[in-house]
Amino acid sequence: MFDFFSEIKYEISVVEDELKKAVRSSDPLLTETATHLISAGGKRLRPAFCLLGGKFYNFDLDKLVPLAVALELIHMATLVHDDVVDSSLTRRGMPTVKAQWGNRISTHIGDYLLGKSLILISLYDEPLIPRVLANTSVKMSEGEILQITTTHDTNQNIKDYFYRINRKTALLISASCQLGAVACGAPRYLHQSLRRFGHHIGMAFQITDDILDMTAEQIKLGKPVGGDLKQGIITLPTIYALRKSSARDRLREIINKTDKSEQEISEAIDLITQCGGITYSAAIAGQYIAKAKKELARLPEVPVKKTMQTIADFIGIRKF
Repeated sequence: MFDFFSEIKYEISVVEDELKKAVRSSDPLLTETATHLISAGGKRLRPAFCLLGGKFYNFDLDKLVPLAVALELIHMATLVHDDVVDSSLTRRGMPTVKAQWGNRISTHIGDYLLGKSLILISLYDEPLIPRVLANTSVKMSEGEILQITTTHDTNQNIKDYFYRINRKTALLISASCQLGAVACGAPRYLHQSLRRFGHHIGMAFQITDDILDMTAEQIKLGKPVGGDLKQGIITLPTIYALRKSSARDRLREIINKTDKSEQEISEAIDLITQCGGITYSAAIAGQYIAKAKKELARLPEVPVKKTMQTIADFIGIRKF
């Protein structure tokens, strides 16, 4: 767990225990596969943002735990389905459910986790919580479908990319920040500011993730480097390079190949880096982080505010 989550260390441990309980089933295979996912670890960013959001107003752990667990289950469900779509064999350095149990089991495990999250969400009387999460889940699916249908499409622009990553990543992080406060009874002005903060942080997080896919060490990233390029997924550094690189035709040729060699992946990353694609993308992530901090400035002066600022700074410089 990151150092800046130290103030919620106990609360995160409670969420972790409840997460393990939530996925238990009378069917041993369901329990085994879901527990495998949890054991693989993860940043637990969404539960953490939920808890931190709750600390802005009348913090109540009992009110937050079911929501925090539900948010992580939704996230885990998307990861399982992603691994099927992407044919990913490792995640965080461990075999994926797809690798160990195959596509059929993986698909149903993802559905099972989503179903479990719905049970937890149904515990809340506040209608905004299920409404936001239902809307978010629909848009996340739209984002994933869009990513599939635009694979190898080198005519995508920055607006297309932002639209996609907002749905794919930012919306659930935004909901986590907002709904933690909502569950504790926060007024609209407060939870709306947290929603906007979460959006900006989520956008910066995904842009940074796309940069790391090209620049990180595989052992730190926990998955193969260059995976997006290999699949033909067009991210911000690539979009920039396709417009600015003098070797854009060669880059387009590599992207359009359905079966790329490791040497071609390395060549594409070099072309993207040399023309400034990584630097440009990092600057855009920095702009989103600045927007997140501006939103934080509107929030009450409580201890957790400094933690949120530290998280914003970390996302801009993270290496994993």
